[in-house]
Amino acid sequence: MKDTVLILGGRSDIGLAIAYRFAAAGHPVALAARNAAQLEMIRADIALRHSVEVTLHDYDALDTSALTDFVAGFDPAPGVVVSTVGVMGDQAKSERTPEAAALVMRTNFEAPAQALELFAARMEARGHGTLVGISSVAGDRGRASNYVYGSAKAGFTAYLSGLRNRLSRTKVHVVTIKPGFVATRMTEGMDLSPILTASPETVAEAVFHAVERRRNIVYVKPVWWAVMCVIRALPEPIFRRTRI
Repeated sequence: MKDTVLILGGRSDIGLAIAYRFAAAGHPVALAARNAAQLEMIRADIALRHSVEVTLHDYDALDTSALTDFVAGFDPAPGVVVSTVGVMGDQAKSERTPEAAALVMRTNFEAPAQALELFAARMEARGHGTLVGISSVAGDRGRASNYVYGSAKAGFTAYLSGLRNRLSRTKVHVVTIKPGFVATRMTEGMDLSPILTASPETVAEAVFHAVERRRNIVYVKPVWWAVMCVIRALPEPIFRRTRI
């Protein structure tokens, strides 16, 4: 029996692509999202197409009061947990409205980190498991165009690094995925460079191979590693004059 793969944010384009990819390899899949019953047609399609068990679970990433019971409801705990939870937000609105900024920060950092921490404890007690967090290249350095979103992703990246370090002497592995631009509903209408933009299916393939090969940090499109190396290396006086 292959490990069950739980996808937090299972309604997202990336989350669904990951579900189909793991199901194609014979993994049972659990989709967790708000109003999960609305995903019944997708659940049935994955199950029929790949002959695996697919379950639906109600999950509100921002409802911390329900998180402990949600995690405890999986018995046994899934073998793989992937968090695709996130929201781009609007930088200009986040600058003006504290509530908007808080939503971006909580959704991209606090909520996924809290969920993965609880699943990490269960996996550590059991003795094995894999945790995957979808972070972003936006967290590699704060940039004027999206620094609220980027700072939240930076926090999530640092969290995943620390969790990986803490669990390094166990058989629980932690993977950080940095997709760059992805052609999804969240980026619809944006003018994205084809060279820098991945499809949800490409992200799913990267996640699948990262879990199989126990990778640590994965830039979905290698070009982003080079781009961010340059951006990180810019001296601060020069970087301050850029508008990226």
